[in-house]
Amino acid sequence: MTYSAVPRPATEVEAAVELCRRGQWDRGIDQLTRLANEGVPLGALGYSYLGYGVAHARRQISEGRRLCRHAVKVEFYQPEAFLNLARTELLAGDRRAAVEALDRGLAIDPDDRQLLALGQEIGRRRPPVIGFLSRDNFLNQILGRIRHAASGR
Repeated sequence: MTYSAVPRPATEVEAAVELCRRGQWDRGIDQLTRLANEGVPLGALGYSYLGYGVAHARRQISEGRRLCRHAVKVEFYQPEAFLNLARTELLAGDRRAAVEALDRGLAIDPDDRQLLALGQEIGRRRPPVIGFLSRDNFLNQILGRIRHAASGR
């Protein structure tokens, strides 16, 4: 029995992920779903694209979040999985979780263009002036307004 250098299922997963990257969500999701049902391990990218795809294209937000969160547990060092998690969290309306996912992805690859672009798109808040006080604290609010006015932003 001979073995190829790249197992066939991995090639199919990669092909399905590529379909999703090109915006062919229905085909990519169907292929990833079929592979998962056959017991093929999808890896972080496969699970994250399946998750974002079902949330984005099929509006199954909670299932998409579950799959994307699973993806970053499978391979926590995959920045693109954090990108899809952030996108899915935004679809769910959880901006704080999206920013956290972006931060975790940028900790792995600070130069990832897609993560940086999404971060720019959703905007970032500066940290509170006094870090040990909550953002809602009256003193932080006043000092934040002063900092904002002084910076000319």
